[in-house]
Amino acid sequence: MRMLDFTVDSTPLRLAISELVIAGWTGRDAHKLQEHIDELAALGIAPPATVPCYYRAGIETLTQAPGVDVLGQDSSGEGEWILIETPEGRFIGCGSDHTDRKVEAYSIPVSKQMCPKPISATLWRWEEVAPHWDQLEIHSEIQEGGAWVTYQRGLVAAMRHPEDLLEKARALGVPTGPGMLMFGGTLAVHGGIRPAADFRVTLHDPVRGRSLSHGYTARSL
Repeated sequence: MRMLDFTVDSTPLRLAISELVIAGWTGRDAHKLQEHIDELAALGIAPPATVPCYYRAGIETLTQAPGVDVLGQDSSGEGEWILIETPEGRFIGCGSDHTDRKVEAYSIPVSKQMCPKPISATLWRWEEVAPHWDQLEIHSEIQEGGAWVTYQRGLVAAMRHPEDLLEKARALGVPTGPGMLMFGGTLAVHGGIRPAADFRVTLHDPVRGRSLSHGYTARSL
């Protein structure tokens, strides 16, 4: 179990995390999901037999630090929403499922475990966004040529709803109770999957007029 510090409504909150679950291939739209399958196939990464699927990773990979270390030059970020289940309720944030693409070509679970999983230090309460969930927007950027460029952009509605992912996870015996942190899946990227040292992800709520984000620099060892 790990204790992580967050801020909710400007109030500090310490949460216990005991399980890290990474949902994959979560696209609602078959065409968009195929786009993601195709871009990974270009890297030699085969899709799973069924979708969505769920990968487990060590909770020690979670980090809120502004800098992380990765091995080699073959990893890249993925902007995603995150969900945390706690005895105090459900919370939503954002993060990056940073993944080693070279390793992913032969083992997706190993690639997930190899890299740190940066997450935001600010969260929203689920009940504040649940009524208009599909209107939330997710946006990731990378630095290229000294400028921030869009890497991913779209609505969270492009991915399966959190309740749907939780229901399917429970049916498969994946831990989903208090203490679980889940990454909700990702969007296709602009210009193809590629490494970048500087990455940031933003989750925007247009209904309440607010955003939360997290940025980090990956140092290649």
